[in-house]
Amino acid sequence: MTDRKLTIRNKSFEWGKRTYLMGVLNVTPDSFSDGGDYYTIESALAQAENMVKSGVDIIDIGGQSTRPGAAEISSSEEIDRVIPVVQILRQKAEIFGSVPISVDTTRAQVAKAAVEAGADIINDISGATFDSAMLSTVAQLKVPIILMHIRGTPQTMQKLTDYRDLIGEIREFLESRIAEAVAAGIDKSHIILDPGIGFAKTYSQNLEILQQLAKFRGLDCPILVGVSRKSFIGHILNQPLAKQRIWGTAAACTGAIANSADILRVHDVTEMHDVCLVADAIFRYQS
Repeated sequence: MTDRKLTIRNKSFEWGKRTYLMGVLNVTPDSFSDGGDYYTIESALAQAENMVKSGVDIIDIGGQSTRPGAAEISSSEEIDRVIPVVQILRQKAEIFGSVPISVDTTRAQVAKAAVEAGADIINDISGATFDSAMLSTVAQLKVPIILMHIRGTPQTMQKLTDYRDLIGEIREFLESRIAEAVAAGIDKSHIILDPGIGFAKTYSQNLEILQQLAKFRGLDCPILVGVSRKSFIGHILNQPLAKQRIWGTAAACTGAIANSADILRVHDVTEMHDVCLVADAIFRYQS
């Protein structure tokens, strides 16, 4: 990777040195595994504090569910859900002062409001394809952006899994998004890539992405992987309850680390922090 370091809110990320944890904080009533759990300011704040105590590196706040078939909400409703949580975390500088906050959104208007409220990263599951103003907005805000691969929308994506060359097509999409982002004025060191586990992917395709993850290294950007509690793990475990997939998630996270993931987006920070420490010791630190 050309630039192996990124500093966000005085926190240094040294890609390849260790695995970083992004903790999921869904302030939604309908997310697939924790919808409604952190829908109030008080519950969101308590969960964010728990994540910091457990060693989280980034907190990712989402106000729009992106589970398959999720209903779309208005920009104003998304802002009303997300911005107060960003603001309360930033007000508690003694706890969250050095913790980067990411906002999971596909809308430039939400991204701008979030950064103005104190967010540091934009996490766009559409790879900045849903809103044509996203890349120019992020360039002006001068914050990092996570660009994820998807086909269609959360409402249609699971009908769009007919790839001729899964890894090649994901790579081609991400390569084109990097080019568009750089052309819009975003520094390449500010781009993080996500192959989109579970987004327009079948069970076997999700496994193939994890097996072939190292093939995305040639794009010369850090790689984020989000396997946490997802349905492909439930399929393997015959476990329909997302919250009962923690140890399956741990195994998937270990596989991602073995294949060079830089960031893991997870719900269960305490458990995955331990998983990262052990997997990093095995796969990253050579004696």
